Amino acid sequence: MSTATLIDSMGDDVSVVNAARVSFAKAVEEFSEKDAKLLDYLARNGHWTPFSHVTATFLVSAPIFVARQLMKHQVGLTVNEVSRRYVDDDLEFWSPKDDGGEWRLRHEDKKQGSAGTHPASAEIQQYYMAGISSAVEIYQEMIAGGVCPEQARAVLPHSLMTTWWWTGSLAAFARVCAQRIHDHAQQETRVIAEAIDNQMLTVASVSWEVLRKYSA
Repeated sequence: MSTATLIDSMGDDVSVVNAARVSFAKAVEEFSEKDAKLLDYLARNGHWTPFSHVTATFLVSAPIFVARQLMKHQVGLTVNEVSRRYVDDDLEFWSPKDDGGEWRLRHEDKKQGSAGTHPASAEIQQYYMAGISSAVEIYQEMIAGGVCPEQARAVLPHSLMTTWWWTGSLAAFARVCAQRIHDHAQQETRVIAEAIDNQMLTVASVSWEVLRKYSA
């Protein structure tokens, strides 16, 4: 199952306000309605730098093909990922059912994307699991035979689950969510983006709401 869990954060709505007001050598200790209007103005007009002074860290678990898509977002974000050069146990693999889905049809009119549940989803799931079992068996035989993990991992499919720490600013994660919660985004990436979206409200709720409002 793909997950994103907030494990740390720094700053809040007041931090964003004070980062913006420092231009006038001003600061506040408590958040007010006036400050809410300021945050709305900043987000509406693309003044993103004050929102970058608040950060959050997520522990994310997802299949490798989802991780690689999400990690295309680099500006304002830092990643540290589990390394299969060093770890050769605890193999876990994703399937659509883990995230409450099914195998989907290829879209007829688009080079990418999907178009509804495949009518043979149950049969495909059986073939898929058989393929994973075969790959795992070969991998384990290679490891047992003394092959180094950094090479043996090449036989493992992209559905292998990976885990990473993902740290970034409010502004950076707002860009991630704006693109990955979009209707045209891959369903598997939306699972992670939606989890981040929900939890960011606990970090700086007003800032996050206006960022998402104007980045949608």
